[in-house]
Amino acid sequence: MTRRRVLQVGLVLIAAGILPCFPADLGHKQLIEFGWDEPGTTFLREHIAELQRTPFDGCVFHADYRRSDGGKGSFTWEGWGTNRFSETDLDGAFADLKTTRFGRFRANFLRFNTTPAKLDWFDDYGAVIGNARLAARLARAGGCPGLLFDIEQYEGSLFNYRKQRDTRAKSWELYAAQCRSRGREVMQAFQDGDPNLTVFLTFGYSLPWHQSKAGQLALADCSYGLLAPFLDGMVEAARGHARFVDGHELSYGFKEPLQFEAARQTMKRDLLPIVRDPEKYARVFSSGFGIWLDRDWRNKGWDVGDVSKNYFTPETFTTSVRAALKTSDKYVWIYSETPRWWSAEGKPVKLPPAYDAALRRARGNAEGARNP
Repeated sequence: MTRRRVLQVGLVLIAAGILPCFPADLGHKQLIEFGWDEPGTTFLREHIAELQRTPFDGCVFHADYRRSDGGKGSFTWEGWGTNRFSETDLDGAFADLKTTRFGRFRANFLRFNTTPAKLDWFDDYGAVIGNARLAARLARAGGCPGLLFDIEQYEGSLFNYRKQRDTRAKSWELYAAQCRSRGREVMQAFQDGDPNLTVFLTFGYSLPWHQSKAGQLALADCSYGLLAPFLDGMVEAARGHARFVDGHELSYGFKEPLQFEAARQTMKRDLLPIVRDPEKYARVFSSGFGIWLDRDWRNKGWDVGDVSKNYFTPETFTTSVRAALKTSDKYVWIYSETPRWWSAEGKPVKLPPAYDAALRRARGNAEGARNP
């Protein structure tokens, strides 16, 4: 699709009211927590009162399964493989979620990773499809909006065409077509488990678009190039009220409102050249943002005594979160590694109170901008 055609399509969508010119109503914005303090289903059940006291509307959580030897394994980290899980394997997780009184803390997303990813796209995907269906059923049992679909290549180079097993025999076009087919199958499985779920992606089309340098490089040469046709298949299969969120992890370090506005334009219009169906994309995809609270802590450190030394001071954190909330369609997620918003001891760990206050201030100011 040419840039001129992209602009024409964008203008048509805006005129039709499909692609909004401005962000959605601020009153519907929600803050999600996702970090190294990621809870399991049992922690959610046992600590829900503590989570309800935080500034968040919900969090990303994981699910464990019961191994044959009685120990625990990670459904979240083992779902994209050859081991097909059953509801019996996850009976503890189902029980936890069904008995947790979430109250206002309801915007929770079950994490489903593309790991271990020791499969080629042309291999048997029966287990992956079955696990995708089961993940959506589990999320629905907990009253969750949907799944946090983490497509990061932690273990296998799933979306890198150059790293696929049969590139000598199969072209980019063949692999892209197969990825699109798998995307349809995965989305159909998700919807079998929950027909109206939200699929919250850590990265959407914005990542391959970024790696392609805004279309200058071929997707075949991008490490996440196959993500675009995979998402094409997911979009094609989406039906009813099923929706997607581009979580835009690329915004982790944003500090200026203009950065969020530019990223929103990228997600709404600029990246359309790599989207197979721009009109449906506009209907089913929304724009979100991620902010990494302790960004660059390995180099800068994370100072709980002198917060001015951190990448985000409480003041800049307020500015960033406020801008993200004002610019997103609905969701903003806060990522952290060293600081913990909750713990088994029932309190935050290495989290100066100023950051909790900063998050509450950002929410209040963002919502106050709409309702002075």
